[in-house]
Amino acid sequence: MTAHVTVRGLTRIFDVSKPLLNRILERRGKAFLTAVSEVDFEIEERTTYALVGESGSGKSTIGKMLVGLLNPSGGDVEVEGVNLAKETDGDKVAEVRSDIQMIFQDPYASLNPRWRVRDIIVEPVASKGGDTKGLAEKLLEQVGLHPSDAGKFPHEFSGGQRQRICIARALASNPRLIVCDEPTSALDVSVQAQVLNLMSDLKDELGLTYLLITHDLTVVRHMADRIGVLYLGRLVEEADPETLFTDPKHPYSRMLLDAAPRMDGFGREVPPPTGEIPDPIDPPSGCAFHPRCPLAADICKAERPQMRLIGTSKVACHLAE
Repeated sequence: MTAHVTVRGLTRIFDVSKPLLNRILERRGKAFLTAVSEVDFEIEERTTYALVGESGSGKSTIGKMLVGLLNPSGGDVEVEGVNLAKETDGDKVAEVRSDIQMIFQDPYASLNPRWRVRDIIVEPVASKGGDTKGLAEKLLEQVGLHPSDAGKFPHEFSGGQRQRICIARALASNPRLIVCDEPTSALDVSVQAQVLNLMSDLKDELGLTYLLITHDLTVVRHMADRIGVLYLGRLVEEADPETLFTDPKHPYSRMLLDAAPRMDGFGREVPPPTGEIPDPIDPPSGCAFHPRCPLAADICKAERPQMRLIGTSKVACHLAE
């Protein structure tokens, strides 16, 4: 089985209305928040696709739709040739879903504190009646921990070790695709590098496909084969790391790169970019980035730009040239 992923027109709208009585008293209608809007991308098998953007850009929502924790409001998610949003054959969907796992942001919250590590790791296999003998020990060794750690509880480990246990649990059911939602953001910088190197090695060793969700551009530079930049639920640029870091086409991509902590020639820290993400319940007209964009023209306020090819990058910007 291959883990080729195709996402087309993916949209997720949340109903964030107040209760009916409040709406009647305040004479307000329903309120809807568009977290993801018409997103298209493809992940080739055995590669890493990274989604980057500020908090609230819709990265985690896309990840949850891919693993089936959320249903799309519109669009298609196709994994291994099966359209998970529209397929009616439950067995087919279950088979594909078993090839997808997720690693969450917080290794402290995603492990059951009352279970021993052995039970945590083998749970995906045990729930299907599979053979779990020696599995936890083998996987712990694979992620750089000691087989004897299987008898311990999560509180006996550091954050980096817990994230390794989460990775071992994700590997237990032999997945082809792993969605990694900010897998290192809760860890110290030195530990981040170890976990990322481990993930990279496992990808090569086991032929895994990754969707890597992060706001940290230094992470994606070394991990990703392709990067998608999200702003307010929309994909604004897609490129390979080399192109994105040396020649970003969208003003928002430039802003993200400029926002990375760095010093000027005199050793002073360069101030981060100004402005905030607009209210997703009432987004700006045209290009959602225009209120913060240094290049914004009249067309940007009036018309939503479509993705188009410029060189090897795809960009949604009227003035990208």
